[in-house]
Amino acid sequence: QVQLVESGGGLVQAGDSLRLSCAASGGTFSTYNMAWFRQAPGKEREFVAAISWTISWTGTNTYYTDSVKGRFTISRDNAKNTVYLQMNSLKPEDTAVYYCAARKGSYSGRDYADTRLHDYWGQGTQVTVSS
Repeated sequence: QVQLVESGGGLVQAGDSLRLSCAASGGTFSTYNMAWFRQAPGKEREFVAAISWTISWTGTNTYYTDSVKGRFTISRDNAKNTVYLQMNSLKPEDTAVYYCAARKGSYSGRDYADTRLHDYWGQGTQVTVSS
């Protein structure tokens, strides 16, 4: 059983930056694909970014939804069992609860963007961007 705990959310102004962290425990972190999703009030949970498990000969693959490309960066530190989401140039439309998720097993196609294909979830952290 994997436990995920997000932190780093808060209230910021448009154009500011935040870094979210997700600390994992209870599993072999380096073998899990990790993702960030978000859910705004009244909307469905949506994919934000994902990073594959660490393959020794190729490293990791990263994936982003179009609206955050060039602004957000996902990374992982396997020694700290933590995945990060660096969010720059934040916009009011980025306001949401951000959730960390883990998937055991390789991503195939667009698996990374499917909430149903992630096995473990954190409790979420609120990000509010004021205009």
